Amino acid sequence: MAAILPSARIGQLRPTAVNSILAEVRQMQAEGKTFVSLMRGEPDFRTPEHIVEAGQKALRDGRTSYPDNRGEPRLREAVAAKLERDNTLGYDPSSEILVTTGATFGFHAALTAVLNPGDEVLLPEPIYDAYHSPVLLAGGVIRPVPAAIENGRFVLHPEAIEAACGPRTRMLLLNTPWNPTGTVFSRAELENVAQLVLRRQLVLLSDEIYEAITYDGHAHRSPASLSAEMRERTILVNSFSKTYAMTGWRAGYCAAPAAITQAMFLVLQQSSRGPATFVQDACTEALTASQNCVQRMREEYAARRSLVLAELNAVTGCRMLAPEGGFFAMADIRALRLASNDVRRALMRDHGVVVAHGSAYGPSGEGTLRVSFATGGDTLRRGLAQLGAGLAALRATE
Repeated sequence: MAAILPSARIGQLRPTAVNSILAEVRQMQAEGKTFVSLMRGEPDFRTPEHIVEAGQKALRDGRTSYPDNRGEPRLREAVAAKLERDNTLGYDPSSEILVTTGATFGFHAALTAVLNPGDEVLLPEPIYDAYHSPVLLAGGVIRPVPAAIENGRFVLHPEAIEAACGPRTRMLLLNTPWNPTGTVFSRAELENVAQLVLRRQLVLLSDEIYEAITYDGHAHRSPASLSAEMRERTILVNSFSKTYAMTGWRAGYCAAPAAITQAMFLVLQQSSRGPATFVQDACTEALTASQNCVQRMREEYAARRSLVLAELNAVTGCRMLAPEGGFFAMADIRALRLASNDVRRALMRDHGVVVAHGSAYGPSGEGTLRVSFATGGDTLRRGLAQLGAGLAALRATE
């Protein structure tokens, strides 16, 4: 009897860079090797206690039945208030906000609701590689947009976006703060992008999950806030994972014009029931209570960022691109004249430190490494010491 075969669409999919590297790590751990990881975007903070208590109280109160599929009304109202408070954006909680099982499901719902088979999606790169598969599963075609390193940061030129556009281009995905590069798009940069979006009548899918983590006077601005016209062409995706150290709670939200939100809701109905009711109560508490916990985490990330920059800028052959937001720093190692994946493997094999290679995020990332400071303390200090020693050793072999 013939074996069951996976569908043809599965053949388009590839493991993410993180999962591929983790597979290598596990294999080497099985051989008895140990590692320090500076790779993952997993905050080491505990979820703030008042948020945990809100979830526990909801459980004690019996909040364990099916949630409202659109999202519990109190949470949608809290999201609307947050968008007004932090982003100067007005959305109707009854028709323009959708609560999702993490930002990941928000992307899936948005892509499925908007794309027709063969529609093209512009992905600036280097870009978080987990975007690729949802685009392909939704029937989309990926059109990469190369970025460049200029004045110590990755920049995205409107001319590059324009050159990547084709007759079937339907959507631009923008992530600010930008994983993995750390760039926070300025208002002027966003205005340039907005002009192209409006001229070409594209849909802007705006990933804003790192919005609360910015440095040195840089501030997140949602592209939807630029004008009424941009609000009508933007699907905003956010989550609680990074801002509130709630990665395992799996909760996010989207905001978009009512017709698109309704289309996304139809996708959600076929695929999910949304986060658990008690999880949504905890999320409501996160948005409506004091934001001091967010400020404290941001301050700790800033201290870690300073340590990363000081330690690695001292290594000959390594130049750090100071992140303006997020908790990843890109190390420019082009002076080594080695492929970034070869460097990454040598660091893991010979020096016991795990990072991500820039080329995993697209050709524009070649010559860089992504260093995470989502985890701090002794892990970060040991990891930086081993990373610095490894880069110095590679430099010495030239």
